[in-house]
Amino acid sequence: MFYDLNVPWNDNIRELQRTVAFLDELGYDVVALTHTFSGRLPTDLTPPPIPHPLSLPTPSRLRILRRCNIYLTDAATNHRIPQLQQHYDIIAARPTDERTLQQACASLDIDLISLDLTQRFEKHFKFPMLGTAITRGVKIELCYSQALLTGDATAKRNLISNATQLIRVTRGRGLIFSSEARSVLAVRAPSDVINLASIWGLGHERGKDGLTKEPRSVVEFARLKRESFRGVVDVVAGGEQPAFEIVEKNKQIQKTKKQNNIQQKRKADSLEGTPVRQPGEEKTMSNRQKKRNKKTGLEAEQ
Repeated sequence: MFYDLNVPWNDNIRELQRTVAFLDELGYDVVALTHTFSGRLPTDLTPPPIPHPLSLPTPSRLRILRRCNIYLTDAATNHRIPQLQQHYDIIAARPTDERTLQQACASLDIDLISLDLTQRFEKHFKFPMLGTAITRGVKIELCYSQALLTGDATAKRNLISNATQLIRVTRGRGLIFSSEARSVLAVRAPSDVINLASIWGLGHERGKDGLTKEPRSVVEFARLKRESFRGVVDVVAGGEQPAFEIVEKNKQIQKTKKQNNIQQKRKADSLEGTPVRQPGEEKTMSNRQKKRNKKTGLEAEQ
């Protein structure tokens, strides 16, 4: 299964429909629509409803997720990030400087770290900092379409430089590839993304993992944090009796009742010809009993 976990939500619904439909044609199985928050988080964190399947005949295999992208600028508002897990399937953070990147790697309860690779960072990436995030299960996202549609040569140069540096520092582990495509023209097929990752210095197998294995672990780890107890115990079933067992049990009860009714009816039919003694009527004495009484009377007279 191929994943694209970053398709920005667009007010132009028609363009968004075309992008999702084209991703489906290219072979993607899971698509995440991204809502972006910059600055302070609003009071109401409920996302706008996603028109599923986006008014298009999308196949049943296509899965659409909700994702929240937060620009980390003020550390005072980061304590509200766990509240977003109740409304979104994936929580991603986009650091804006070295301090917020360090905080995202070390302590924030997020699922992804998405970097703007078109800008030039003041310091080089360090393995201890990114390795801490990967050890915690937080993946690093590389968006390949950030500079595809722009004519800025500096942005393209920064994208290639930052991507190769991230691959070298992380040793190719914990990386996922997303499109961040705002239009159909910025979308690429999975094979093209794997070839692009190979050009940047990542092997073919690692590049394929960045579209399949790594994003799947992000989705499942986020689901476990929402639905399980501290991400350790996942309550699959609470001991409820399965529906098919209930149906079979009801059928057995009905069958038993039917058999009992048949037996009672047969017993009533067999007793139908038996004479019934009326109240006050003396009980008829048998011949054996008459002889026994007569013999007892003769012995008493003697």
